[in-house]
Amino acid sequence: MKVSKKIAGGKFGPVFILLLIICSISLLTRIVLLIYSGSSFDYTFLNLVGTFAIGLFYDLCMSSFLIIPVVLHIWLTNEKIYNRPGKWIAIFIYLSLIIAIAFFKIIPEEYNKIVPLIVLLLVIARFLIYLLLLAKGESFRLKWRTIILLADFFLLTYLLLFNAVSEFFFWDEFGSRYNFIAVDYLVYTNEVAGNVNESYPVIWIVIGVLLLTVPVIVWIRPFIKQSVYVKQPFLQRTVIAVSFLLVAAIVYFGVTSKYRKFSNNEYANELAGNGLYEFGAAFLNNELDFYKFYKTLPDREAFALVREQLQAPNAKFTSDDVFNLERDISYDEPEKKYNIVLISVESFSASFMKAFGETRNLTPQLDSLAPHSLFFSNLYATGTRTVRGLECLSLSIPPVPGQSVVRRPGNEDLFSAGALLKSKGYITQFIYGGYSSFDNMGFYFSHNNYEVIDRSAIPANEIHYANIWGVADEDLFTMALKKLDANYATGKPFFSQIMTVSNHRPYTYPEGRIDISPATQSREGAVKYTDYAIGRFIKEASAKPWFNNTIFVVVADHCAYAAGKVELPVTGYHIPMLIYSPALIKPQRYDRLTSQMDIIPTVLGFLKMKYRSKFFGQDIFSLPEGKERAFISTYQGLGYLRNGQLVIQMPPKKVDQYIPDFITGKAIKTQLNDSLVKQAIAYYQTASWLLKNKKFGKD
Repeated sequence: MKVSKKIAGGKFGPVFILLLIICSISLLTRIVLLIYSGSSFDYTFLNLVGTFAIGLFYDLCMSSFLIIPVVLHIWLTNEKIYNRPGKWIAIFIYLSLIIAIAFFKIIPEEYNKIVPLIVLLLVIARFLIYLLLLAKGESFRLKWRTIILLADFFLLTYLLLFNAVSEFFFWDEFGSRYNFIAVDYLVYTNEVAGNVNESYPVIWIVIGVLLLTVPVIVWIRPFIKQSVYVKQPFLQRTVIAVSFLLVAAIVYFGVTSKYRKFSNNEYANELAGNGLYEFGAAFLNNELDFYKFYKTLPDREAFALVREQLQAPNAKFTSDDVFNLERDISYDEPEKKYNIVLISVESFSASFMKAFGETRNLTPQLDSLAPHSLFFSNLYATGTRTVRGLECLSLSIPPVPGQSVVRRPGNEDLFSAGALLKSKGYITQFIYGGYSSFDNMGFYFSHNNYEVIDRSAIPANEIHYANIWGVADEDLFTMALKKLDANYATGKPFFSQIMTVSNHRPYTYPEGRIDISPATQSREGAVKYTDYAIGRFIKEASAKPWFNNTIFVVVADHCAYAAGKVELPVTGYHIPMLIYSPALIKPQRYDRLTSQMDIIPTVLGFLKMKYRSKFFGQDIFSLPEGKERAFISTYQGLGYLRNGQLVIQMPPKKVDQYIPDFITGKAIKTQLNDSLVKQAIAYYQTASWLLKNKKFGKD
């Protein structure tokens, strides 16, 4: 106890106090998340010890960065600064502005607005505190060092506690620590802040965190007050401060997230991490170079393998060049000019439908349409976010690691469904109920041969209900019907992709539509409301003159939940699809394994369209038996599903193979199959190569 008090009251006592606060809050957060995980966590001795021991390691790693401002403050201040702070304030502000401006150069372009803004706000806040102190008398200035440190500790403690609450809600939504999704959300502060405000009792959370922060500051105040009056030579301060900074440098350059991957239970691996550390790792690795982080094959071998997999009776390669995947797709029947209406449904898992075991009657409209549709029962989404679904449905390409192509720079003029169908005389549209600036959707689709129509096209008097994400789905479909009528009036065929928004937290929708009150703000209510809106749209469309010449495709962009006990639980990617066209397509249930990547080529197959393809997806009805495969991924985990086996690639250059359970989502690790592993590597490698080398353009 005496030693602890001596350390806490020493010159660098505030640093050790901050370390204790950080690790204590992290420990409590880990315990709460563990309890909340319930049976999803495998309660073995190894998992428990690993979770908390490795967790402490990452907590200390994160602490090495968080303590830097306090270390610098103690190291670089002296009695002259305490008594005559004026000129030092100017120097501090000047240096802080330089740091803020530097952020524009060193962070990814898409984040170069919000981060410097945060830095500048913190600088201004501190500057105002200094001005207040300068306005006081000499005796008061003698106390400013304590007040400044206490203010810093109040802010840091408050933010750490608030972050702990945020981590809980993120865990509840995504079943993981902060990841790529959290980093993406940093950019779209309007939508995300609005979603948080509509979903959670923000005011009470703010007040609650404030009440927790105050006693912490009261407890540490005597130690802070004692430490600031301790005199220590500059050389001694330099040795200690540089030691702290060296630890931070070692962590930055020598530690990665891989050390937390100690268990076969993914919840244990997530809990062993530190949320803020994982956020930083995702922030710095927002684009992952496949060649740097994953196992590779010689490019020629990889392309040769993919060419072999893409062979089909109706496909003929246009060149003997092994690096050219272009094929001429042909059919014996004459080409049709059917309209295509593709409805991509937000966060819609297969498990919501009666056909997959749901008993709560959440999707009565789609359940009633299924027997009259071509109903796909074994279809898998490529990713866990809307931008992954949109990427796949427009480009028919495997989910390359890092950012979705929708969010990447240089994503213009790609070989998209829009570009292909527009070259065939189609009107091509992307219709969205929110503002298309979110997730870069507007830019991406408008630069890839789609007309973008979003919330701004809906008059205010035609909006029955809206939340931060967009208008209610019924209003979206009302607008869509008007656009489809206008398309028909031109005499041209049309391809219109409609993206819903209502099945998303805060799960709000208009009153009186379904038997679940919107006041519940439940996922079940949002699912049933979206189902209602789709059923209403199909019914109204059936009275239109263009209905009998139109193919309706209803498919999810991704599942509602993708978390599981394993890295890539197959149940977290299982989505439904209905292709509905009573006059054109014979109803049946289709049980072959299908990838979301195959949807556009399969729909084009119904049109018997002859075209030159760069798509990786294939018409599933022309695909030879035994070549079925699917792709599932996170931003860094790349899965290849075939013949009941799952190959997962992870950085750094790690490959594992599993036998997945398609009912529970669990998986048993098994020996690597060389042929299957090479196929998995080849698909992702060739897709990455084509994008990297600008070879996936429409020309």
